[in-house]
Order: sequence, then C-alpha cells, then structure tokens
Amino acid sequence: MAKRFANGTAALAGLDLSVQPGEFLSLVGPSGCGKSTALRLIAGLTPPSEGRVRWGGRDQPPPPGDIGFVFQEATLMPWARVLANVTLPLKLAHLPRAESEDRAREALALVGLTGFEQAFPRELSGGMRMRVSIARALVMRPRLLLMDEPFAALDEITRLKLNDDLLALWTQRGLTIVFVTHSVYESVYLSSRIAIMAARPGRIVADRPLTAPSPRDAAFRHGAEYGAACADISTALARAMAA
Repeated sequence: MAKRFANGTAALAGLDLSVQPGEFLSLVGPSGCGKSTALRLIAGLTPPSEGRVRWGGRDQPPPPGDIGFVFQEATLMPWARVLANVTLPLKLAHLPRAESEDRAREALALVGLTGFEQAFPRELSGGMRMRVSIARALVMRPRLLLMDEPFAALDEITRLKLNDDLLALWTQRGLTIVFVTHSVYESVYLSSRIAIMAARPGRIVADRPLTAPSPRDAAFRHGAEYGAACADISTALARAMAA
C-alpha cells in the first residue's frame, strides 16, 4: 500500500501490514516515517494512493463504530461537560439519550472517571482529559482501537499509570489495538508485537513479536527480559533511521 500527497511527498510506499484479532501492535519509527498516516489509512480517514485496506479478507470496510480513534491531543469540546463529550459519537449515531448516557457512564467507569461526568475539560488534568478521549473512543464499543501517540505530552508518572490502565482495558475488553509511539520503552511494555518503520518513504523494515507474559507490571520493567527486548527494538530502530 502507498500514500502520496498532492505536493508529491511519498509518505508510504510498499506498506504491507497485517493485524490479527486481539493483538496489541505498536508502530515505532523516526518522525516523518508515516506512522500517523498509516493509522489514518486503516481508519478510512484518508484513501491510499495505491493498494487497499482489507478487513477479514474482504475489501468491504467494517460497520460504523467498529473502529475507535484516539488522537495525540484529547480534542474535547471545551464548552461541553465530560458526559456530553463522551456521548457525542452516540448522539451522531442517533441513539436514544438515555441509552447514550448509560453507555457513556460505563465507558467513563472503565477509565476510572466515575464522578467526573459533570466536569468541564478545563477542570481536569492532562491525564484525565486523555482518559475522557479514550472513553469517547470506547463508547461505540469498537473491536479495533487506533491510538496516535496518546500519552506523548504527559508526565512520566501519569504516562506509566495510563500504560497500566490501557493494558487492563485491552485484556478486559478483548480489543485489538494499533498504537503509535516514539518510545521504545513504552512499546515494549505494552505490545504483543512491534513493527519498526523507516522513512522516505515509510515502510515496515522489522517486525518483532513479544512473548513476555501478561499482566505486565513494575517488576517486568525492571527485569532482564524487558531490558533485552528494549535493546533489540532500539537496535532495529537505529537501523531503520539509517536506512
């Protein structure tokens, strides 16, 4: 699959990537290698210039609501309370108000924000705003969750906590997740598989399964297996940046 923009920039070329149900796949690579563009192609937000995205062996896209997207910024409506922000996708899908609010409360409970339904985004910390954004993506009960560097702007303590919460959600909900990050350490901690991308044009140059057991915790971060996996991904990333 390839993506070339109107100005002639080849963002992706020869991208060949499969994602299996239940995987936690991280895309890692240098800035400008097309990680975010790949997510947008998967989501159907932009069409490929060449090739196609197939779902379950078919060219037909999944039903609306099967894909949730979490952007790098929380992109919440500042004038709306948390509950209204989370119910927005259900409102656009014309679900009844009572059902929408029940599902929004359920999604907020999943991300640990019960009791904050009537807060405004300005009253929340950066980590809490990102939790609201994740709840909004989960409220449609998607099978595939796409996440574009959602924790990049957060402090380290908040980021580690949200990593743990995301792993718990992945396990509990049986989600398939494709996660873009610049952090080798984050990718190794979260993923069941890591794809390393090179730039100009963007393409997959290495693919690493991770067999570390779940659930993962602080002890895993300090273990030899984690250190070895981080070293392996770092080496592969250095090669990709030199490619």
